[in-house]
Amino acid sequence: MSTSTTASVSTHILDTSVGRPAEGVAVQLAARSGPLAEWQPLGGSATDADGRCKDLPALPEGTTHVRLDFEVEPYFLKFENQQADAQQDAPANRDSGASGVFFPEVAITFVVKPGEHYHVPLLLNPFGYSVYRGS
Repeated sequence: MSTSTTASVSTHILDTSVGRPAEGVAVQLAARSGPLAEWQPLGGSATDADGRCKDLPALPEGTTHVRLDFEVEPYFLKFENQQADAQQDAPANRDSGASGVFFPEVAITFVVKPGEHYHVPLLLNPFGYSVYRGS
């Protein structure tokens, strides 16, 4: 929850390759108090069955930059193993190396202002992603 002196952040992940939320993706949150300041790890969470992280840590007062680190490779490896027979010839399993995942991690960095809430959805598939400031 944001206050007049802090911002707040939430996120969710949709797996566009299967049209459903991405459950069980680890998300780490870090913040800094200026473009040249050191990143301060704040902790993390994992996405629930709706693809949402409902318990990300609060941002400290003075935060100006936030980074969300999504560990997506374990999610795709788990899904790939479950779907290997059904998607044997799918592009996700061709020409992609051993794991079938091109982006094993996604790091999103953005600027925040005190008093505002920032919802940052991640639209994800094994070979690409997109983010935006949601509401």
